[in-house]
This record gives sequence, structure tokens and C-alpha cells, in this order.
Amino acid sequence: MDLHSPDEPVYVISVVARLVGMPTHTLRLVERQGLITPSRTERNIRLYSDNDVKRLQRICTLMKVHGVNWAGVKLLLTMEESQQNQSTERGF
Repeated sequence: MDLHSPDEPVYVISVVARLVGMPTHTLRLVERQGLITPSRTERNIRLYSDNDVKRLQRICTLMKVHGVNWAGVKLLLTMEESQQNQSTERGF
């Protein structure tokens, strides 16, 4: 039984930092780079969804394991999303 949908914002930045192994200041930098856009509460607190966490884990892997820089991460994520969208449109 799922308690929430994968797109529902439920995690605060400190929890996400522990989940993905990335300091909170780096998460803020990822946001400034335009790689992720967490939801905000009325009090301006960032909230992340399960899908946001998965994307951040992918970003971590690209940067830490493969040594990809910010520009490369943006390019790869854009290419991956484009490929996924094309596959969805074709019914794959």
C-alpha cells in the first residue's frame, strides 16, 4: 500500500540530504543549476517527492561515480528525458 504518489512532495531537505548522501548546500546548488525544482510550502520550506529523490540519486551517480560536471549532467538528463518521452509516444 502506497502512502503517497511518487510525485507528491513529502521530504524536507535534511531528509533528502541523508537519503542521497549530498549536503544540503549542494542540494540548493542543484536547484540553482535548474536540475531540480522542489515544491515549496507556504513558509517557503522545500519539499521533495520520491521522483525528485530518484533524480537526485541519478545526479549523484553521474557526478561522483562518473565525474560528470554540471553542464554534462544537464545534457545527459535532457537526453534521457527526451528518449523516455519518445519511447512513451511510440508506446514502448
